[in-house]
Amino acid sequence: MSDTSNPAVEAIEEEAQRRPPGKGVRPLLQLVPYLTRYRAMVVLAFVSLIGATLATLAIPMASRRLVDHGFDQNNAAFVDQYFLALITVALVLGVASACRFYFVSWLGERVVADLRAAVYSHVLSLSPAFFELTRTGEVLSRLTADTTLIKTVVGSSASIALRNLFLFVGAATMMVATSPYLSGLVLLAIPAILLPLILFGRWVRRLSRSAQDRLADTSAFGTESLNAIQIVQAFTHEAIDRARFASHVEQTFEMSRARILARAVLTALVFFFGLSSIVGVLWVGANAVLAGTMSGGALFEFILYAVFAASALAALSEIWGDMQMAAGATERLMELLGIVPEIAAPAHPAILPAPRGEVTFENVTFSYPARPGVSALDGFSLTVRPGETVALVGPSGAGKSTVFQLLLRFYDPQGGRVLLDGVDVRNVDPQALRGRFALVPQEVVVFGMSVAENIRYGRPEASFEDVRAAARAARIDDFIMQLPQGYDTQVGERGIMLSGGQRQRIAIARAILREAPVLLLDEATSALDAESETLVQQALEGLMKDRTTLVIAHRLATVLKADRIVVMEEGCVVASGTHEELIGQGGLYARLARLQFADGSDN
Repeated sequence: MSDTSNPAVEAIEEEAQRRPPGKGVRPLLQLVPYLTRYRAMVVLAFVSLIGATLATLAIPMASRRLVDHGFDQNNAAFVDQYFLALITVALVLGVASACRFYFVSWLGERVVADLRAAVYSHVLSLSPAFFELTRTGEVLSRLTADTTLIKTVVGSSASIALRNLFLFVGAATMMVATSPYLSGLVLLAIPAILLPLILFGRWVRRLSRSAQDRLADTSAFGTESLNAIQIVQAFTHEAIDRARFASHVEQTFEMSRARILARAVLTALVFFFGLSSIVGVLWVGANAVLAGTMSGGALFEFILYAVFAASALAALSEIWGDMQMAAGATERLMELLGIVPEIAAPAHPAILPAPRGEVTFENVTFSYPARPGVSALDGFSLTVRPGETVALVGPSGAGKSTVFQLLLRFYDPQGGRVLLDGVDVRNVDPQALRGRFALVPQEVVVFGMSVAENIRYGRPEASFEDVRAAARAARIDDFIMQLPQGYDTQVGERGIMLSGGQRQRIAIARAILREAPVLLLDEATSALDAESETLVQQALEGLMKDRTTLVIAHRLATVLKADRIVVMEEGCVVASGTHEELIGQGGLYARLARLQFADGSDN
């Protein structure tokens, strides 16, 4: 795993590690298309791998000749040749191993980079309906931790696994060629060695998973309490939280102690069974040498091949768990890549006419995927003429924000039609459609970049002069110029360096710079003080002059100048008209107006 110190990333990685591994390694085959893009590197990696394996297998053969020929004076020239050959083998082994490491590590990094880019690109194309049912943290976990697991396998574990697989097959073959009799004895000993190792290995893995879960519980509790430290201290809850954290820590220790004990027992078994089998083979082989049926060099060669085969088999058993974890991660990523976006461009998208800004809802019925039994809009009809300013008012849950969601085609209605300039939005490429809108949302989003980049977000090609003109129109230029680097000042993650009102005015400047024919304002001045609100309202009046504008407002004082006010309740239009007309009609709007203008000062 990565050595990051970011607690959020660490928590995501821990969660990914705790998720179940794949039942097999077959899902890893789905990574083959990403590998085949780089066939040359794959071939070079395999050539390096084979070269390193052959060099390793040459060592026991040379050792046999040295032992059999001895070190007497008559063979002095042979001894020199032997050691020179061994140096050559070492050189080949070193170069091949270095090449294998480079090529395989490069492939691991490259595949993971491509996979991350593909997953992120695909996730960006998914509709908000997907995020209603899927936690963002789950997506981030797949995007970061799961891809890291895959990198570990492709860039390291797979290489080690292939190297040890080749080495095991080569060593086992040479063992049989050297001494079929001793090879048969080794085969008989393998089940007796592996069975206890497999059983104890499962025990260790189960305890390791439990220890990791307890550690995650401890970390989660500590993070939660520290993030709410003021509440903890305000309610004098320190003693209780200390006791709870200490309990979590103790449980983690006990589980870790059990894991350490199991690992110690497993280590003892590995050493005992492994060394006992080698000693047993040596014993039988030594008797064969004494009986003259086998040379000392052949026995030495066989022992070296047996050690190579045993070490390769042990490495393969350790890597198998990593391979299964990566298989599970691959499965989760491919599952994400396999999701078909609910909102996608049609095969032959319609072309929007020249921008006029006419918006039409025809008997629209809609329910959110997470609440299929509740109608957010029910038989909703509305026509907004080009250049008209229409305010949507009503109680929470009336469906006002849903109107914006359908206009931007984040969702498609279950019944009726939504049209922009006479074209059904379902027949238009979503990118082209959304290019006709500028949005100021209620929950303002400011990104961790410079002020200028945030304002330019909806129109990246805009010049600095255009950015500053938009900021002046949003009445925020004076504040920006007072920042340490002016428009180049970094505002921090989620705009943490800015106040709520400043973030809202940056969002308004962003919408102004967008220069879209339809303006969507969702409580665009809700975070402003009275003075700033007055200034921004003046700026918005100028902005709305030549544009179709839809305004959502809970404070009725902000929509008194709208051309038309549409009153919504339970997803339906219940009244429509100017402020004065609606007051005269009585009903819901008049009741809301009485509550907000009770002292008569704003009426």
